[in-house]
Amino acid sequence: MTHSTDTTPHPASPAPRPSRQAVRFGAAGQQLAAWHYPGVDGSCVVMAGGFAVTKEPATDLFAARLNAAGHGVLAFDYRRLGGSDGTPRQIVRVREQLADWQTALEHAATLPGVDPARIAAWGFSASGGHVFPVAAGNPRLAAAIAQTPNVGGFAVGRAAMRYQKPGAAVRLMTRGIRDAIGGLFGRAPLLVPLVGEPGDVVLLTTPDAADTNRALDPDGRHAEDWLQKVAARSVLRLATYRPGRAARRVRCPLLLIVCDEDKSAYPPAAIAAARRAPGAEVVRLPGGHYAPFLASHEQAVAAELDFLDRHLRPFRER
Repeated sequence: MTHSTDTTPHPASPAPRPSRQAVRFGAAGQQLAAWHYPGVDGSCVVMAGGFAVTKEPATDLFAARLNAAGHGVLAFDYRRLGGSDGTPRQIVRVREQLADWQTALEHAATLPGVDPARIAAWGFSASGGHVFPVAAGNPRLAAAIAQTPNVGGFAVGRAAMRYQKPGAAVRLMTRGIRDAIGGLFGRAPLLVPLVGEPGDVVLLTTPDAADTNRALDPDGRHAEDWLQKVAARSVLRLATYRPGRAARRVRCPLLLIVCDEDKSAYPPAAIAAARRAPGAEVVRLPGGHYAPFLASHEQAVAAELDFLDRHLRPFRER
């Protein structure tokens, strides 16, 4: 269902933003909000942002570049976030987000002009981690891209916690437990900021965290729509979620963009996951977690477009 068209130029993009339509589609009786960028080659890249990052700051920059190259794009918000339905708000649940991915992939296959055999998945950070189980569960995907993915596991958590003070980490987990218990009684979520300084009760305090707004919202245009907070209960599941374990079951072509100085997603774990995925490709770039949005943007775009060109172009041209 198309509601509006947006053609406002993005100041961070090297070219005016292509025309896109706001669409909504169902997920578990609720509606997910998305931007559909019609392509010209029959492909569709389904995109989602990182942990509690909405579709505009997460995908606008890359979606415009992929679409300018001819690819269709469907960039969506997970339920409870951004423009999508779902209450209580700002709660991140892994199983819900994976279900939302499935719904988005199925919707992409119904879009006008899209060849269901030429659909790809793209995610970064936490959603880059989701790409592994999503691709493993959808062997007919034409391709998948995991950009600076958080693949989970003890090593990843330990690396990130090096930049947090123990007392603050304990307070975060305590608040998460209080929030989870409160949720059982219908209480409103206890929200915590996504990023902050060591000692703050926040989700992430790595050096990369300081680049969040510079990378995703440099001019503040998304400040009113992107609430940079999440329900404290959301952190509890992260400790045991290990999406990288699905790597060995991925059968579609898979590209990992790994940044060597990434302090938020721990590059060695991502590279190890890639080694377990049959035929996975790894492109290593300089910089931290957000380098693909900043200094390494052109290299990241070039690598992703080359990968998509090889795997999404019409079969008759291969």
